[in-house]
Amino acid sequence: MSRYVDGFVVPVPTDKLDEYRALAELAGSIWKEYGALEYVECVADDVQSGKVTSFPQSVKLEEGETVVFSWIVYESREQRDEINKKVMADPRLAGMAPDSVPFDGKRMFWGGFKTFVEL
Repeated sequence: MSRYVDGFVVPVPTDKLDEYRALAELAGSIWKEYGALEYVECVADDVQSGKVTSFPQSVKLEEGETVVFSWIVYESREQRDEINKKVMADPRLAGMAPDSVPFDGKRMFWGGFKTFVEL
């Protein structure tokens, strides 16, 4: 079964991880409510800077920050597009305006991916 995945990498100030977790738990519950199959947020544990590129370099990680790697799984790209429209219109996420989230959204990156191999 082929699925669709949105992936995210975010620099989060370490002292705001609890605030980020609360926002992620709210957002995740809303994504799941609208039909996402999985919602996962992972905090860096064994992530080193590379010589050319790495997770820390990708978000221009600053002192006092950590990397959060996240993904959301959907049945299809079409389902993802429908769910995301509903999520973005949900008033419970009004606090996700770029100037009110507990991370620097300018250094966040994301994208949608078609599954290629599933075992």
